[in-house]
Amino acid sequence: MDLSRRGFIKITGAGLAASSLGALGFGFAGEALAASVRPYKLTAASETRNTCTYCSVACGILIYSLGDRAKNAVSDIIHIEGDPDHPVNRGTLCPKGSALLDIVPKYRAPGANEFKEVSWDFALDRIATLMKEDRDKNFIAKNKDGTTVNRWLSTGMLAASASSNETSYITWKVARALGMVVFDNQARV
Repeated sequence: MDLSRRGFIKITGAGLAASSLGALGFGFAGEALAASVRPYKLTAASETRNTCTYCSVACGILIYSLGDRAKNAVSDIIHIEGDPDHPVNRGTLCPKGSALLDIVPKYRAPGANEFKEVSWDFALDRIATLMKEDRDKNFIAKNKDGTTVNRWLSTGMLAASASSNETSYITWKVARALGMVVFDNQARV
């Protein structure tokens, strides 16, 4: 087949016109394409904006959860991604921020040689129990002169630097109410 330049342009133009008509919905291509599209998994999800607290950068994240938000109902988080409208990260996340959904607390029992995955309820209850035991054992209510000091010197708190002013204020109040003297911010470390 002898193909001239003019013939090549005609065939190319005809192919482009035919594919454009199919893409615009004329013919059967549109129906076949619509039938093969699977439903978007985040359609029924609730979107919540939040801040990643892994480091002091304070990237914006979008959290998608399933649940009806009824009283005492627990929503399941199904997807986390960067917030494209956030001025800090503009939709991107670091590897730790990208893996937020995969964070699972692990616990190594005394004398065990390996970690096992536990629930968040177990992990937080364990932390609270250990803090209570340490505070009861090491709390100093009065100094040697009898002055009330209310100090807990054996434990400190490292706060997140990506928190809002309100969250930082409440964290500070809780730490001081427990008697903690050692209190620092993640941005200084």
